[in-house]
Amino acid sequence: MNALAQLGMVSELPSNIQMSSTPSSSDEDRKDYFVERDGMKFAGTHLLVDLWEARNLDDPEQIDRTLCEAAVTAGATILHSHFHHFTPNGGVSGVVVLAESHISIHTWPERNFAAVDIFMCGVCDPHLAIPVMQRLFQAGRVVVDEQRRGRVA
Repeated sequence: MNALAQLGMVSELPSNIQMSSTPSSSDEDRKDYFVERDGMKFAGTHLLVDLWEARNLDDPEQIDRTLCEAAVTAGATILHSHFHHFTPNGGVSGVVVLAESHISIHTWPERNFAAVDIFMCGVCDPHLAIPVMQRLFQAGRVVVDEQRRGRVA
């Protein structure tokens, strides 16, 4: 079986059924979930968050719980999460897959650093996820870079 199908990421319908050439009423009612803000239309907000002088960077279960709480606080819908614990340094890499996109993290406990990637579309506010993460990681310095992805010209 295809690895993506095992993860539930591939429809079991044949591709010719998925791609109907005639629009149905459900196609007309379908929303694209693009955001309109400050006179701009775009797919979603993408935050790159660097957490420096951080703590609690080596427990995948605790990180999973915290990132899931952060997603819900931001208004997102969790589809799946997966985290991996590296040895010997104890770093963690993982992702929370959202209906609205994702939150991913990579930690370097030996450097007290975590890199977090938050991308959300629709009415979600990824900025609301940061204080939830800050409770666990207690970072001395938080650097946030924001991008608006999929800008419509």
